[in-house]
Amino acid sequence: MSVGFVMLVHEALHRAEEVARHYAQHGCPVVIHVDKRVHKDEYLSFVDSLSDLTTVKFSKRHSCEWGTWSLVAASQDASEMMLKSFSDVRHVYLSSGSCLPLRPVRELIQYLAARPMTNFIESVTTEDVPWTVGGLDAERFTLRFPFSWKRHRKLFDRYVALQRRFGFKRQIPDGLVPHLGSQWWCLTRQTLSAILEDPDRKVYDAYFRKVWIPDESYYQTLVRLYSNNIESRSLTLSKFDYQGKPHIFYDDHLQLLRRSDCFVARKIWHKADRLYSTFLNSNINPMQGAEPNPGKIDRIFSKAVERRIMGREGLYMQSRQPAHGKGHGKTSAPYSIFEGFSDLFEDFDQWLAQAVGARVHGHLFGPEGVEFSGNQKIFAGAMSNHAELRDYNPCGFLTSLIWNTRGERQCFMFGPRDNQEINWLVAMDPNAQISVISGAWAVALFRSNMNFSSIRREAARLQKIEAEHLEVLRSQHVKARVRIWTMADFIESRLEPLQSIIDEIGPRNVRRLTEAPRMRDLTGFGQFLQNLKNQGMHPHLMGDFPMEPDIENTQRNRKKPYLVK
Repeated sequence: MSVGFVMLVHEALHRAEEVARHYAQHGCPVVIHVDKRVHKDEYLSFVDSLSDLTTVKFSKRHSCEWGTWSLVAASQDASEMMLKSFSDVRHVYLSSGSCLPLRPVRELIQYLAARPMTNFIESVTTEDVPWTVGGLDAERFTLRFPFSWKRHRKLFDRYVALQRRFGFKRQIPDGLVPHLGSQWWCLTRQTLSAILEDPDRKVYDAYFRKVWIPDESYYQTLVRLYSNNIESRSLTLSKFDYQGKPHIFYDDHLQLLRRSDCFVARKIWHKADRLYSTFLNSNINPMQGAEPNPGKIDRIFSKAVERRIMGREGLYMQSRQPAHGKGHGKTSAPYSIFEGFSDLFEDFDQWLAQAVGARVHGHLFGPEGVEFSGNQKIFAGAMSNHAELRDYNPCGFLTSLIWNTRGERQCFMFGPRDNQEINWLVAMDPNAQISVISGAWAVALFRSNMNFSSIRREAARLQKIEAEHLEVLRSQHVKARVRIWTMADFIESRLEPLQSIIDEIGPRNVRRLTEAPRMRDLTGFGQFLQNLKNQGMHPHLMGDFPMEPDIENTQRNRKKPYLVK
């Protein structure tokens, strides 16, 4: 008893020659179908290269195209030649030119000899198939598909829409229950001959000619008519990505393929020299008689699919951007944004760097340029401080900065003068810690030497920008950790909010703050705000700021915080 291989070949003929020779030399006859679109000279050379093997034959050629009847017709002709030419064949194994045996052929022969009446073919009803991606389930059996999906996509879609519109449905031949499954099967001679010699074959063939992707349903459906001894699984390892495209195996998948314990795998890259030299070497037995179990590597493929769909947190490859709703997170690591702090306090960045041991930048999105820490012109990952380069993609600039500095907490200043394109990005980012002293931007205007009419216009502009920004931060969709104080409230109890911020940035730092950063001189600031009101501009974001706040006495009279041990 032997097993015969039917090979459907359309490219990389030299690899198909190696595999066919390997089967033939180990006692397995081979019938090869070569796509008619392969050039005649290349085909004849391929035939000549295997002419020394009497158990290798070539069947009638068809022009094969994905999703069409031609693939079934090619397998029918090759299978008929196999059954007619080799009477000792008990099982027929359908494979492709990109398939590669993973275990010694004798193990497959022994495995099938122990199961002489078992058909190995994935065959499930449309209701039970969860892996049809971007295609049709039941409709592939009830509509007509005369047009090629690959060559005539518009005609294909329009004809499907037209049939749906008029409620057209094909009549499924009596006795057939449509099934789907992998096109790579291993059937017994008895079952395969029954399918090919059925008196109603012309009826079935005529019906399946207009079924979409019939190579995944023809044998899978008809096998149910002729055998009750079916194992609904394929002996060929074939994995598909989330788009329904087959995974391609390369040399670095060697150990992965060994772990599968499968007899055959597809698709193997035609330049994977290490895989071909390893698995076609008769002196090497990488498998040890285990039951084929592709599920052993499903976890790895699941991780690969997840990585392909979701990507890595905060990493945006140049080759693609994740679609809306996909992706684990906006950025790759926690970071902190301080709004109004550098306006209210002198040298706040230096104080913060000493307090938390993080990397503290100035205004990364300032109009004049990027204020990297230490006034660096080029920062991690060759990031430039030029505003024009940054503003080409501000969100990409921020996510790149966080990705390039993983392991080091990044802090930076922000305000209404800065580029506002990152507003929703940071608001929706769980990694962001945003602390806002609203209205503190007015301190810079208060200390400026501008004409008051210019100050009023600028104050109105900045207040409008910050008000819109705060509206974003107060949205119900916000995922960042946001704290907002009015300027008046913050000044009244500035140690407590600073302590809460420091504790969150560096939770290991249990030292209590005893001194706040030095605040700028605000003498006359209350009158400045009143002057803005008198000029018709209402500065409401600062809170209830008194005309002359006694800042020193307010701080001195507050009770010292205490710790209960």
